[in-house]
Amino acid sequence: MRPVALVSLETAVPSYSIDQVDVAAFARSVFEGRHEDFPRLANVFATAGIRTRYAVRPLEWFQRPRDWADRMTAYADGAQALFTSVARKALAAAGLTGRDIDTIVTVSSTGIAAPTLEARAFKDLGFREDVRRVPVFGLGCAGGAAGLGLASRLAAAEPGDRVLLVVVELCTLAFRLDKPTKSNIVASALFGDGTAACVLQSVSASDGGPGGVLATVESSGEHLWPDTLDIMGWAIDPQGFDVIFSRTIPPFAQANARTAAAAVLARSDLRLDDIDRFVFHPGGAKVITALERGLSLDRGTLADERAVLADYGNMSAPTVLFVLKRALAAGIHGRILMSAMGPGFTLNCVTLRTAV
Repeated sequence: MRPVALVSLETAVPSYSIDQVDVAAFARSVFEGRHEDFPRLANVFATAGIRTRYAVRPLEWFQRPRDWADRMTAYADGAQALFTSVARKALAAAGLTGRDIDTIVTVSSTGIAAPTLEARAFKDLGFREDVRRVPVFGLGCAGGAAGLGLASRLAAAEPGDRVLLVVVELCTLAFRLDKPTKSNIVASALFGDGTAACVLQSVSASDGGPGGVLATVESSGEHLWPDTLDIMGWAIDPQGFDVIFSRTIPPFAQANARTAAAAVLARSDLRLDDIDRFVFHPGGAKVITALERGLSLDRGTLADERAVLADYGNMSAPTVLFVLKRALAAGIHGRILMSAMGPGFTLNCVTLRTAV
């Protein structure tokens, strides 16, 4: 792949901040007595590694049953507002306006909107009438890494073109008051809402934004494991999305992530030894520990992942971009492997290189 400049990377969260202790109390009030193993499962609120997360609706909104219409109205309103906010920040950081963008890649799997989010934000952001739109649904937690890989390839394919990637997920809207299942209880302890956006452009055509080029995207790839459809995803019923969330994810990650990442890197003539810094999607505290063990990293190596998880929860697709932004701000240098697992079950990888 022709090298592509990451010109800007910005993040945003909705206005409602919710402490984990309040979520735990809320879960106890609605689930205790409805699931025989709730007292044991409730420990996940203390062990998830999360202090705070953000939501497009206040905690009180979730205290009564919500149907598809309620959820998708909240999604359309909340996701459009976040899309507009984070895209405006990413454009400003790149020294650009909406009219400078040639292609928009929008990644989201927690709601359905037609017209899609970039069309709804078209007027506010001043995109051109001939802008190309690429909405992507269904990638789940892998969407941040997969979206960056796709946007980079589009930028490389058309030298001079500027690509805006926006990744927005409103995971809290999938909370099910009517489903006192183990998966739903665990999901309520983990998930939050957030968004990330970046501007990409082929290196030969880029002078960078006001702050210069953050990093160069070198390659991207994916590994899909067969017979793993039941590990993660959505089930759909009249009330909305119902989370599929297997307890096997941490041991699966520990056993398989290293081999899969090595296979993806090999397609670009790279090895794990060529990587100076790993940036992972922090699915949960157990997943982070599993990744450190599986990649033979010292415990505590993935400190940025733990910090993002603590401050924002698991926001699905944009979370890995929050980690990348934090790591870049801390001044990391060299070659980075950014990766995330998601429904499929799949591992998506992107390699980036910063100035030494």
